[in-house]
Amino acid sequence: MSQKKKRSETFAWFRAIALSVLIVIIVRTFILGNYIVDGPSMEPTLYNGDRLIVNKINYKLSQPKRFDVVIFHATKTDDYVKRVIGLPGDTIRYSNDQLYVNGKPVNEPFLKEKKNSMLAGQLTWDFTLKELTGKERVPKGMLWVMGDNRQNSTDSRVFHFVSERKVVGKVDLRYWPYNHFGIIHRN
Repeated sequence: MSQKKKRSETFAWFRAIALSVLIVIIVRTFILGNYIVDGPSMEPTLYNGDRLIVNKINYKLSQPKRFDVVIFHATKTDDYVKRVIGLPGDTIRYSNDQLYVNGKPVNEPFLKEKKNSMLAGQLTWDFTLKELTGKERVPKGMLWVMGDNRQNSTDSRVFHFVSERKVVGKVDLRYWPYNHFGIIHRN
């Protein structure tokens, strides 16, 4: 093989590898993210150590929907995973373990397993937005988020509203552990 052909082939390999690395960086930075669940707040939907793929571009094109599972910047160093319960303009109330949005009862099928495993008591204590935050409605540009493990979740009941700007993306897929591999549904 000639020296010129070897150099050309080496350059082609280098270019292919560099392009692959660039594509991976772009996808990981702007389109998809990899997150690990830390803690029990989303059980039984997600468990400590679950590995997730997060769609970072979804909310650049659309708005969050009720019951989406999202990752957001909770602090400068920590990201949380929670479920969207309240959207801008919503009133939120819980009474006797029933969610009311804008005065109407709303079913939360993702809580059924957790409620059925309880021996007694309520999964979600009674509250209204007004009692917790002094506001009647979820403000514009904000979300009300809660963990599915309501008795063991630091969520909007503690830190109140989450800015839509702090949402990293929607959880689309759990890829680890393999026996729980699958799409994360809204309900």
